[in-house]
Amino acid sequence: MSATPHPNAFNINIYITEADIDALGHVNNVVYLRWVQEVSAAHWATVAPPEMQEKYLWVVLRHEIDFYKPALLQDTVSGFTWVGNHHGAKFERYVSLYKAGTETLLAAAKTTWCLLDAQTMRPKRIESDVLSVL
Repeated sequence: MSATPHPNAFNINIYITEADIDALGHVNNVVYLRWVQEVSAAHWATVAPPEMQEKYLWVVLRHEIDFYKPALLQDTVSGFTWVGNHHGAKFERYVSLYKAGTETLLAAAKTTWCLLDAQTMRPKRIESDVLSVL
């Protein structure tokens, strides 16, 4: 799994709340997964025009996540995402979560997403219109 962000990776900052902290005093592993989805959704919402967002939806088929370092309440997290290979209706997406302003990798994920036609809710082959924005 590639954890080094692609040079053209999309990124957002994530602010940790007390609700994200578990009994061990750091961010709970389930929260990292939520962040993977939030970073991915923010990317799509930023690059896809509204008409494309109305035409297509994405659903996750698989998440793989590796945890490297804990995030703490006072930290800010930088989430980076970029896409990998695609086949048919499926697309690989990578997300790396870093402690903001550092090179400290907190977690890295590889996800498999499936493009859906928003009207039929059926898988839709990824074509040039989608590829052009990603």
